[in-house]
Amino acid sequence: MKKNITSLLLFSVVIISSQLMSCTNKSENKSATQEVNSNSEIESNKKIVLDFYQQMFGDKDLTAVDKYIAPEYIQHNPTVADGSAAFKKAAEGWFKGAPKTKIDVQHIAAENDLVFLHIKNTNPDGSLVSTIDIFRLKDGKIVEHWDVHQDVPKESANKHPMF
Repeated sequence: MKKNITSLLLFSVVIISSQLMSCTNKSENKSATQEVNSNSEIESNKKIVLDFYQQMFGDKDLTAVDKYIAPEYIQHNPTVADGSAAFKKAAEGWFKGAPKTKIDVQHIAAENDLVFLHIKNTNPDGSLVSTIDIFRLKDGKIVEHWDVHQDVPKESANKHPMF
């Protein structure tokens, strides 16, 4: 009888252990899959923003708005109204007579649904501007935007470049 109880206990431990291992493996697999999906979405968002930025601001192609910007686009730049139509209308004025350029992306980073760009721009007088653009994406479209622009001074209080 003691042998039967011992065997039964041992069998139960083996079954419970295998069930726990199975749950742990499923959990680890689920986490790994979520991480891969998250990384894939982040990389996709970065590509969307880079493609949009070149097409819109480099190529001066207003169809980029229709392709990449959601109609309910939220704009945090105080000089531009909300919505993709308002953004497109503002860009028409910016781009009048402007030549196509290659966008000079200095840095790109992304976290969750946000993509951050650091851009080296040139003013009409040839001086440089450091621009930070932040985009929020949803379902493959840009739905929100923040930006900050800073002229690069001729002299700096330190030896660190802005780019």
